[in-house]
Amino acid sequence: MREVFVNGQYLVEAEARISVFDRGFLFADGVYEVTSVLDGRLVDFDGHFERLLRSMEALEMEPSMTRDELLAVHRQLVRRNGINEGLVYLQVTRGVADRDFLFPPGTTPLTIVAFTQKKSLVESEHARRGLKVISLEDMRWGMCDVKTTQLLYASMAKMKAREQGADDAWLMRDGLISEGTSNNAYIVTDEGVIVTRDLSPQILSGITRRAVLQCAEKLQMKVEERAFSVQEAAGAKEAFVTSATTFVTPVTEVDGRKIGDGKPGPVARKLREIYLEESIRNAI
Repeated sequence: MREVFVNGQYLVEAEARISVFDRGFLFADGVYEVTSVLDGRLVDFDGHFERLLRSMEALEMEPSMTRDELLAVHRQLVRRNGINEGLVYLQVTRGVADRDFLFPPGTTPLTIVAFTQKKSLVESEHARRGLKVISLEDMRWGMCDVKTTQLLYASMAKMKAREQGADDAWLMRDGLISEGTSNNAYIVTDEGVIVTRDLSPQILSGITRRAVLQCAEKLQMKVEERAFSVQEAAGAKEAFVTSATTFVTPVTEVDGRKIGDGKPGPVARKLREIYLEESIRNAI
């Protein structure tokens, strides 16, 4: 049975408890991060920590643990649960208070929870065959750059994709792709240009996105940060998504239309290869 971290304690998961008055439960008043583990080490931990601080600042939450303290928690969980390859999730809520829309006093202790998942990340069926996606209207709130625990619409969109025989959904605003339900979206034009949505409150500033674009720069691939439509995606040479849980994963179909030849393309394959090499080399 897994051990988890709850407010300073390492507990067997069956013994872990939080209050029914926790604001994460009552209002989804919390943020989270997920860090990949490769070869028993953490991938881009500092990037995830920095984004956690940005999310907390946007929600007026004051951090109660330092970078080194959270790193120690992550490493302990990886060691205690024997994670060679998988994920560490960190959830931070505004804490426990009587139900009120107004924030409780700033002295209210935060709730901090962390847990692991064993998962095969490098060897991926989706990476081998590519994802099929559908397009849906983006019905999320207007601060998608804040990584909150409110993931209901993303969950609903993934279920809608499954009902239509697809793997995931790309979300649209005004006819243009924002991002995937839990990933950043990209296409590759006939000229070999990588196109992905520019950073704004409409999308999450992906830590993997940043690392993959750095890989593209090293490979001297041209990148355009701009919006693209479903029609442009359907006519693209290839497409892919990036996230901490999927790295670089090809997309081979959108709304039932093949992208390119309907198979994972060379740009996505190369970026996945380089990203994994860099991640394993730099993991801590």
